[in-house]
Amino acid sequence: MSRIASSRLALRLLPRTSAASSYSVSPAAAAAAAAAAASFPSKEAAAATLPPKEAAAASVSSSAAGNPSPAPPQGAGKAFRLLKNGILTALTAAVGATGYVTYAYSVEEVDQKTREFRKDSKHPIPEDLSGFEKFKATAYFEAMKVPVAAIDLYLDVRSQIEDQIKGFVEPSSEKLLPDLPPNEQHVFTLVLDLNDTLVHSDWKRERGWKTFKRPGVDAFLEHIAKYYEVVVFSDQLSMYVDPIMERLDPKFCVRHRLSRVATKYENGKHYRDLSKLNRNPGQVIYISGHALDSCLQPENCVPIKPWKLEADDTQLIDLIPFLDYLAMSRVTDVRPVLASFQGRDIATEFLERTRRLQEQKQQQGRIWRRS
Repeated sequence: MSRIASSRLALRLLPRTSAASSYSVSPAAAAAAAAAAASFPSKEAAAATLPPKEAAAASVSSSAAGNPSPAPPQGAGKAFRLLKNGILTALTAAVGATGYVTYAYSVEEVDQKTREFRKDSKHPIPEDLSGFEKFKATAYFEAMKVPVAAIDLYLDVRSQIEDQIKGFVEPSSEKLLPDLPPNEQHVFTLVLDLNDTLVHSDWKRERGWKTFKRPGVDAFLEHIAKYYEVVVFSDQLSMYVDPIMERLDPKFCVRHRLSRVATKYENGKHYRDLSKLNRNPGQVIYISGHALDSCLQPENCVPIKPWKLEADDTQLIDLIPFLDYLAMSRVTDVRPVLASFQGRDIATEFLERTRRLQEQKQQQGRIWRRS
């Protein structure tokens, strides 16, 4: 308070001299009042002497004291916090339960396990119930509408998401190739990879991308198409495969082309699933420079060396005798034959076996002539 106000307060504290409220102030009393006023600093002076944070707090407290407002009841704030915590807990539990169910059960299993519950919640209320029983039944069915609707929504959303994922992960069809004609049921299907098997794409700064044909690929395709149903199966997009094949195969030796949409995406890779070809698994051969890393049926694979622009490469031409043998012999299942070459270069091993067989025949012929 200011010095004038302090002086007035000191004067009011002095004893009255008459009933008419007139005051008689002696010089000594006046001096004492002035000293008291000087000993009490004003509000502005007190605030100026305080640190900034304390001065602001003092001003806020004084304004609050000057304009008192009713504080909110403690019970309402506590109830709101409980409600908020309860909602957060319920949402967390719902998200956790949904995640567990999604991980542990398929859509069909969830639908089967909840079918009875959803069916019971939609039964009509019998008319022969009493008023109180009808009220209980109505309250139950109304309460069940929310979880039933939530389950129906979950099944619908999860089915749509899994269908979208399946379109990227699974092959585009369960039968990637049309049925063989009846007169070609004995024909083997030869599946060829594209990159590093028939061609190699190379990039240089001065010319960009360029695709090169593997040595002997023209003669290989033209010869092998006489005995096999030839299929090119690539993990590249069709917009990449089709232009290359149009230039690589002008004589249409390749009957079918399969691109990335026909592969199975698993563990970050696009795999060829030969079981989706709509062909007898015992009559399918897969040739690739990355055969064992790109096919889900290793028992049908013929691995060859990946081509990286070597000019003296003869891998495709070297395979022709072995493929001719399989086509002519008409074995019922090619997989045991391929298993006998496991861990060896098939073209080299086949020539060695053929040489040994001819030597055995020659020895037998000499023995027969001597006898």
